[in-house]
Amino acid sequence: MSENTDKTPVINFVSPKATIGNNVKIWHFAYIGNDTIIGNNVMIGSLTHVDYGVKIGNDCRIEGSVYIPPLTEIGNNVFIGPGTTFTNDPYPMSKKMVGVIVEDGAIIGGRSVIKPGVTIGRNSVIAMASVVTKDVPPDVVVMGHPAQVKYSRSHYDQKKNKWEE
Repeated sequence: MSENTDKTPVINFVSPKATIGNNVKIWHFAYIGNDTIIGNNVMIGSLTHVDYGVKIGNDCRIEGSVYIPPLTEIGNNVFIGPGTTFTNDPYPMSKKMVGVIVEDGAIIGGRSVIKPGVTIGRNSVIAMASVVTKDVPPDVVVMGHPAQVKYSRSHYDQKKNKWEE
């Protein structure tokens, strides 16, 4: 067994061409690409890949192992659960790509997959492991394969509050 004499730790890659806001925490082995803009008070989990040209607003929490491709725009106060995959190429490998837009206050459950060109509406909730193939209206909860509206955000908040009691 050979001994590792190189004391340089394995760290993240954050492009010098990325713009990073204040109080941003980027965990282990994450990648942040060129021309990406990240707002203030953002947490990006381990093994997350934020490609080039991505925009992330303020006060977001992006858990580990998330893939965010070019052209994705994420608003303020967004939660993205672990293992979520955004896509930007409806016909791989096409020369034309289209991004996903996530509006303010959205919650995306872990292991969800988001189709290119979709808009996730303000304060909407994507249940874990959902496959989002079309736009999600504001203030609703969607789930399933494909994701469909199940109930309102206010109903979700009631269920959450009861759970936390």
